[in-house]
Amino acid sequence: MPDQKIGQLIDALGVEATLDEGDLPTDAFVILKVVKADGTVTLASARSEGLDWITRLGMLTAAQTIENSGYSDTPTDDDT
Repeated sequence: MPDQKIGQLIDALGVEATLDEGDLPTDAFVILKVVKADGTVTLASARSEGLDWITRLGMLTAAQTIENSGYSDTPTDDDT
């Protein structure tokens, strides 16, 4: 199967990001759950052009940490 642009697919799935005015997204790493025509379920990944493997690994590791423990821009009592 040839590579496909997935921007419209991401839009159709309702994916949104919270960005402040002036924020400039530079890279993306996307993990997709895919149901194949035969009914099997698999995972696929996609990345922005030019995203190197070390940054991709860092983004994936950070995402796992955020999903496991949450994230807050506000310092907690433990941070002070």
